[in-house]
Amino acid sequence: QVQLEESGGGLVQAGESLRLSCVASGSVVSINKWAWWRQAPGKERDLIASITNGADQNYADSVNGRFTISTDNAKNTVYLQMDSLKPEDTAVYYCAADRRGGSWCPALYDYRYWGQGTQVTIST
Repeated sequence: QVQLEESGGGLVQAGESLRLSCVASGSVVSINKWAWWRQAPGKERDLIASITNGADQNYADSVNGRFTISTDNAKNTVYLQMDSLKPEDTAVYYCAADRRGGSWCPALYDYRYWGQGTQVTIST
C-alpha cells in the first residue's frame, strides 16, 4: 500500500505561483508513475501532469509551459510547480500514483493510489 498526502494549496492572485507537494509513504519503491490531477466545481477530474520512471514528463495542453512536475526520491515527494496561474486553474488538486508504467494515462483507473486533495484558488 501507498499513502499520499498533498500540501501547498491556497489562495493567490492571477499571475502568481504556487508549489504543491505530495509526500508518499508505504511501498513507494514499487511506484513507476506519479501524476497530478485537478477537479473544478461541477467538472470531471482531469489529468494535468505526469512523470514516469522519474524522467518522462507529460502535460495537458491547458498547463503545458506553465506547470512543472518533478520528484525527489530521497524525500519520497512529488511536486507541482505552478507559474503564471490563471483563475481557470482554480480546482482541487490531487496527487496520484501507480505501479504500472505508461507515458500519458488519463483514465482514473490508471492510478491506484490517491491523495485527499488540496484546494487551489486563483483570484483576479
